[in-house]
Amino acid sequence: MFTGLITDVGQVTAVERRGDTRFTIATGFDLETIAIGASIACNGVCLTVVETGQGGDQGGGRGWFKVDVSAETHSKTTTGSWQAGTPVNLERSLRLGDELGGHLVYGHVDGVIDIADVQQDGDSQRWWFDAPPHLARFIAAKGSVALDGVSLTVNSVEGTRFGINIIPHTQEKTTFQYLKAGGVVNLEVDMLARYVARLVETK
Repeated sequence: MFTGLITDVGQVTAVERRGDTRFTIATGFDLETIAIGASIACNGVCLTVVETGQGGDQGGGRGWFKVDVSAETHSKTTTGSWQAGTPVNLERSLRLGDELGGHLVYGHVDGVIDIADVQQDGDSQRWWFDAPPHLARFIAAKGSVALDGVSLTVNSVEGTRFGINIIPHTQEKTTFQYLKAGGVVNLEVDMLARYVARLVETK
């Protein structure tokens, strides 16, 4: 479980394609505190650490960890387009007693959605996204979503399109600094919205 508060922007340094795909990701995390089998959200995708190391070609001078991604995960997320050099939002899993500064994020991506438009709005930016109808139904104004693992508040909803604000700090500290209109992001809708929808359906 995560909060959607990004604590590091890592970088894919190697991709090994075999039965599954193994990614090596360079990070500033203290690897002595990360056990093999630990969960790390990578662009909002909960992945399991299978190996760690320090420096060398794999880390580009930083520490690194490796994760395996299955074909099922590729089919539901942007991981299939990752290559050496791809920046990745990173968040370690939430521990009991940690401050919940964002919202509860599970690292279970619901789908990939399009970035429709980006507009300057004061010092911040207004971003618009197009979600497919089966996911748009879970998105409400003033509700929460996770986009590439970043916890964000929905400002407005117009049909299947919704808008959010990105403040300068968020843009500088996440991969939003590299994104633009025409790109795509991983979407995880709020878990409470899914449960409410399910309860209404069964009445």
